[in-house]
Amino acid sequence: QLQASGGGLVQAGGSLRLSCVASGIMFRYNHMGWYRQVPGSQRDWIASITTSGYTNYAEVVKGRFTISRDGAENTAYLQMDGLKPEDTAVYYCNARPPITSSWGQGTLVTVSS
Repeated sequence: QLQASGGGLVQAGGSLRLSCVASGIMFRYNHMGWYRQVPGSQRDWIASITTSGYTNYAEVVKGRFTISRDGAENTAYLQMDGLKPEDTAVYYCNARPPITSSWGQGTLVTVSS
């Protein structure tokens, strides 16, 4: 399972950086993605990065969030700037497309107004 970390409580307009460490094999051969889920709603994809570093974002986070990956550390990151209350959710990382057995518990991000 992949474990995301770095969540917390932040005021609107603030920033957080999420991290996700994967196994070397998984990281080397998979595109990576970040997803989020509001309780009672489905889990949505928000950002992804290919093995070669090409990035893609959902419209709701484009221009505010930045995904990156560090091959030496087998770690994916999500830099979140300009946070809004509607960004409040549990954030998960996984491969893109996701591997069912790799979902972890996620990390909670709460943005206060």
